[in-house]
Amino acid sequence: MSKTGDPQEQNQAPLIEHLIELRSRLMRAVIAILVIFLGLYAFANDIYLFVAQPLMALLPEGSQMIATEVASPFLAPFKLTLVVAVFAAVPYVLHQAWAFVAPGLYDNEKALALPILASSIALFYGGAAFAYYVVFPLLFQFFTQTGPENIAVMTDINQYLNFVLKLFFAFGVAFEIPIATFLLILSGATTVESLSKKRPYVVLGCFVIGMLLTPPDVVSQSLLAVPMYLLYEVGLLFGRLVRRKREKDEEDEEE
Repeated sequence: MSKTGDPQEQNQAPLIEHLIELRSRLMRAVIAILVIFLGLYAFANDIYLFVAQPLMALLPEGSQMIATEVASPFLAPFKLTLVVAVFAAVPYVLHQAWAFVAPGLYDNEKALALPILASSIALFYGGAAFAYYVVFPLLFQFFTQTGPENIAVMTDINQYLNFVLKLFFAFGVAFEIPIATFLLILSGATTVESLSKKRPYVVLGCFVIGMLLTPPDVVSQSLLAVPMYLLYEVGLLFGRLVRRKREKDEEDEEE
C-alpha cells in the first residue's frame, strides 16, 4: 500500500526551494560587490580625489580639504569605494533579482520588464552623472563665492562625502520619475489626461522635494526640481505612445 505525503510538507517544499534560491542569489550579489570593492580599494584615494574634484577646482590657490577626525583619511575613501562598488554592481544585482522573479512572470510581462529594468539602471546612472558634471560645479561655485570675505574654505573630507552622496542618491532617484509615471499609466492607476491636469501640483511638488533633498538654497533646489519636472513630461510622453499603441492593437483585433 503506497503512502501519500503530508500535504503540509508538500506545500513547504517549494517554499524551502525558493528560500534556498533566494539565499543563493543574495550571496552572489554580495560576492560581486565584495569582488568589485577589493578590485577598487587600491584606487580608493584616487576615487575620492575624482569625486572631490568639482570642489577642489574652485578652492583658492593653496587651499585644501581637511580631516577633522583621526580616522577620516582612511574611512572616507573606504566608504566611498564601498558605495562605488555597490553602484557598479547594480546591474548584476538586479540581474540576480530578475533571475529569481522571472520564472513567475508571463511572457508579455517579461518583454516589458526587461526594458523597464534597463531604463531604470541607465536613468539612475544618468542622474548621478548629471549631479557630478552639471550640478556640482554650479553648486560649489555658488557656495565658494557667496561667503563672507576673509573666510577660508576648508571643507572636511567626511562632511563633503556625506554631502555629495546625498546629492548622488537624490538625483539618481529623481531621474526615475519617467519610469514611475509610465508604470502608473501602464497599470491603469491613472491616465495621461489626469496627470496632465495636475501639472501645477507636480511643479510645486518638485520644488518641495528639491527643498527637502538638497541644501537650503534656490540654486540647488532648482537644479533638482527643473529636471524632475522635465522627466515627468517624458513619462507622460511615453504614456501617450503606449496608449496609442494599445488603441491601434485593439483596432487591428476588431478588424
